[in-house]
Amino acid sequence: MAIIKQNAIHSAKSPDFRNLGICLRILVVANLMGLFASLAATSTLADWLPGFTRWCAFIQPVLLASLLALYALQPWLARLGAVGGYAIALLLPAAFSLLAHMVAVRALDFDLPGGPMRSIMLAAGIASIILAYLQLRQRALSPAVTEARLQALQARIRPHFLFNSINAVLSIVRSDSKRAETALMDMADLFRVLMADNRELVPLAQELALCRQYLALEKLRLENRLSIDWQVDEMPPDALIPPLILQPLLENAVYHGIEPLDEGGNVSIQLSSTRDELHIRLRNPYQPGSGHHQGNRMAIGNIRERLQLHFDAEASLNISQDGNEYAVHIVIPYRKRTAS
Repeated sequence: MAIIKQNAIHSAKSPDFRNLGICLRILVVANLMGLFASLAATSTLADWLPGFTRWCAFIQPVLLASLLALYALQPWLARLGAVGGYAIALLLPAAFSLLAHMVAVRALDFDLPGGPMRSIMLAAGIASIILAYLQLRQRALSPAVTEARLQALQARIRPHFLFNSINAVLSIVRSDSKRAETALMDMADLFRVLMADNRELVPLAQELALCRQYLALEKLRLENRLSIDWQVDEMPPDALIPPLILQPLLENAVYHGIEPLDEGGNVSIQLSSTRDELHIRLRNPYQPGSGHHQGNRMAIGNIRERLQLHFDAEASLNISQDGNEYAVHIVIPYRKRTAS
């Protein structure tokens, strides 16, 4: 695939109707359209609320039924091209609006203005506007804008990482050539990842292997000052995450948490899954008032933006500081690579 996946959307596919951010945007846009339509149809504010209530009573069931149907059909829609996916997303609301009109008029004896065709055209018009909005938003994020921003974000990671890795090897190249050779092999693997096309999601096991190589290099430099607590027995190795998400966090944990302390400290990495979510938790020492620690902000902002580019509202990054401990908690939707 030529560009990163933004909520499983790219130029040849329809929107991912299982993405929380997309569903929320559909609900908000549809209700805003109803709000403005009811305001335009009434002459006084006193008449607006009853009109808006009637509009909601009809359109909300159609909207929710359409979203549920699109959610269920998403795996099939993902295999269709953009034309087929958008056509289904347009026809479903029209069909549900016809069904809602027939139930309201014949079963519930409601007096709806206009005939069934009016209800169909109303639902199809709203769906068309929403789909056009999603398409415009997709084009704003990909490919050129998203690719340029992602490459710029990754470029921020490399200089600091390269500097620390080279220093780690230089510290042992004369005293222990065998270990230096092993470290150089680790560096070669790490740089291969950095030079690769890192716009696709990667398995968690691959990112974890990268982190182990990085921490092995830092262990050479810091020796007993750095201890690692791996809690990865419950991690799903096939979960897909953005590349270079965990490694920069560990880099900052070492640089901003361990290095300022003469006695060093412990970095804890916990990876687990709950229901349909992947949880990444990192903890490291924190020294309040240390200017050495404030550089974390750039890396955290970097990662938060890349999570938003990949997962929209479904991912979150939270930071907490409790006494002398700094903690980062990332929640990512648990996704596995699907067979093509």
